[in-house]
Amino acid sequence: MGGIEQCIHQIAKGSSQLGIKTNVLSLSSDPATTAIEIDGYLVHQAKLNFQLASTRFSTSVFSLFSQLVKQADIVHYHFPWPLMDIVHFVTQVKKPTVVTYHSDIIRQQYLLKLYRPLQRRFLASVDHIVATSPNYLTTSEVLQPLSNKVSVIPIGLDKATYPPPMAHKLQYWREKIGAKFFLFVGVLRYYKGLHILLEASQGLNYPIVIVGSGSIEQELKKQATRLGLNHVYFQGNLPDEDKIALLSLCYGVLFPSHLRSEAFGISLLEGAMYGKPMISCEIGTGTSFINIANVTGLVIPPSNPIALKQAICYLWENPEIAAKMGKQAEVHYWQNFTADKMVRSYVDLYDNLANKP
Repeated sequence: MGGIEQCIHQIAKGSSQLGIKTNVLSLSSDPATTAIEIDGYLVHQAKLNFQLASTRFSTSVFSLFSQLVKQADIVHYHFPWPLMDIVHFVTQVKKPTVVTYHSDIIRQQYLLKLYRPLQRRFLASVDHIVATSPNYLTTSEVLQPLSNKVSVIPIGLDKATYPPPMAHKLQYWREKIGAKFFLFVGVLRYYKGLHILLEASQGLNYPIVIVGSGSIEQELKKQATRLGLNHVYFQGNLPDEDKIALLSLCYGVLFPSHLRSEAFGISLLEGAMYGKPMISCEIGTGTSFINIANVTGLVIPPSNPIALKQAICYLWENPEIAAKMGKQAEVHYWQNFTADKMVRSYVDLYDNLANKP
C-alpha cells in the first residue's frame, strides 16, 4: 500500500465504525468477480486494461462506477487520477461530490498541457475539495483559485494498528545495525532525494538504514558503492514487524524528498508517531506541516547535500535536543494526525454535503 491507499483504507475503515457504508472502487489486473470485504467496507475491482504515464485505465470501470453511484449518497474521489475525471462526466454524476486533492501533477508536464482543461472542469464541478495540509493549499497554483470550496483535513494514522515491536526483532536489528542509527522508509523513487542523502553521507560514519525498493534502487546501490558508503544499509522491502522494530529503535528519521511530488509523507508521519526527531526539506508541501522546523526536527533547503550533512551531524551530536524534538513530534502526531481525527472530519463533511440543499 502506498500513501493514498493507506489514506483511503483509514477513511473507509474508520467511517464504517461510525455508521457510514463505504464502497471503494479500484482497478486490478486480476479483478475479483465479487466485492471483497476489508475491515467493514467493500472493495470493488474493475479490470485494468493498460497504464500510461503513471495513470491506470479501464473500460469496465464506467459501468461498475454507474452501478455503485446509484446506491451512494456521496461520491468521494481521490486526485490525481485523470480516468476518474472522464468517468465523472461520462456517467453524469448527480450526487454530492468531494475530492481529496493529494498532489499537483509534477512530472508529466507535456501531458498536463493536454489534461489541464479537463482537470479544471472536473475540479470546478465538484462540491468540495479537501487538501491534506495548509502548506499544500497555500502553495498549489491549482487549489488557490478554488480556495472558497477547499478545507484542510490532514491524513491520519491509527497507532493501534501498529503492534508493539517483538523482542527478537529488536535484538536482531540491534545486533545487525547497532544501537544508534538513522532510518529512511519509502519507495525508492526519483523525488525521494536519496541520491542527495548518499552524497551527504560521504565522510560520515553514522549508520543509515534504507528500507524500501523501487525503480532507482540499483542506481542508488551503485552510487553508494562508488562513494564507499559502508555505513549505508539497503534492506529492501521488509515485513511490518521489521519496519516497526526499526522505527522503534532508530535515533531519527531522514526524509530528503526534494520535489513537490512528495505531497505529504506517510513514513515521515510514522516517525512523528514513534517520537523520533526528523530531517526533511522545505518543498512547500505537507512534509513541513508534519515536521515543524526546530520543533519536531530540522527542515533544510532541498537538493542541498551540505545542509543535509550538517543537519545529520547536528542531531547526532546533540542527543538531548534530538530527544526533545522527538517528544514534541509525538505530541504533534497525537494532536493533529490521528486516524480518528481524520475520519471524524470526513464524516462531518459527508453529513454537511448530504444535507446541503
